[in-house]
Amino acid sequence: MSGEQADKSPSPVPPAAGSPAAAETSTGILPAAHWTEQEIPDDADSALGDDVSSSTASLATSILEYRTVLGRTFHSDRVTDNQYWGPNDEKQSESADVIHHALLLVLDGKLTAAPIPKDIKKVLDIGTGTGSWAMDFADEYPACEVIGTDISPIQPGWVPPNLRFEIEDASAPWTFPSDSFDFVHMRYLFGSFSDWNALYREAYRVTKPGGWIESFEASSQFTADDGTVPEGSPMHQWGKVYDEAGKKFGRSFSVIDDNVQVPGIEAAGFVDLKVIDGKLPLNGWMKDPKWKEVGQFAQLALEQDIEGYVLFVWTQVMGWTPEETKVFIAHFRKQLRDRNCHSYFKYRIVTARKPE
Repeated sequence: MSGEQADKSPSPVPPAAGSPAAAETSTGILPAAHWTEQEIPDDADSALGDDVSSSTASLATSILEYRTVLGRTFHSDRVTDNQYWGPNDEKQSESADVIHHALLLVLDGKLTAAPIPKDIKKVLDIGTGTGSWAMDFADEYPACEVIGTDISPIQPGWVPPNLRFEIEDASAPWTFPSDSFDFVHMRYLFGSFSDWNALYREAYRVTKPGGWIESFEASSQFTADDGTVPEGSPMHQWGKVYDEAGKKFGRSFSVIDDNVQVPGIEAAGFVDLKVIDGKLPLNGWMKDPKWKEVGQFAQLALEQDIEGYVLFVWTQVMGWTPEETKVFIAHFRKQLRDRNCHSYFKYRIVTARKPE
């Protein structure tokens, strides 16, 4: 599972004639109607219709005027016209915090792979989300000023004194002065940008000479080296839908598969790039204790809010109905829980330095 392991492509499983997989569209995505033909398992609990909202008293009311999609809340369009695909409510936030813990396990408890100094002075966390990484970093480096930015004010009010959160759309020009941060941290931003090169150029601009950047991204493709994620299965379809949706609304989810990070970071001017490639398992099928635990937390994060990860993409971008989406979620959950399904997704961490 380490970044040094050679990747193995799963053996393709050809669909049987007349099977649902054989009826795929030209993009490889099964017609949505396929899922409505199957019975929904009893454990298919869906929160479609739940109305959860977040608020932060110190922010202007307009920022808190969240959009609602089928009962789930999304960022205010007063902040940006960037149609970010993830909800910003409590259910999604809980899932994001579990992911944060899983990624800490991936890095053996470390908050970063970049070789930052102990006396680091100023750090920027782009797309901070719930602020978990920024809060942990501020606690570990109490003499460092930490700023976390996002388009939704979902972060807690009680934070370390050396940390503050700001509302900012990272897809637009950043408001920070040039050469102002010792470290710029970015994680799980796939599906957020139409121009990744512009993102890395802004990161380069605000980083001090000698400072560092870290870009941690994951693939939306679930696969297995032994063919246990066959074509046409829900996990296989997950990646297909995300890829096609990214093309439709102009914000790619295939950051790793398209090798976006390294060329973009190099083009921005960074040097001394280090790339860490790895495979993050889903559920507890791995024998290795570390990766077994990582997989268990990854499964927990997904099960906490599968709906939140697919709702906008499936219904608003791809045009599926809520009922079709519910059925897909039920089948996906069943496959996720199957220990005979040896699924994983790839991740890539790129660290780099701005020249002195």
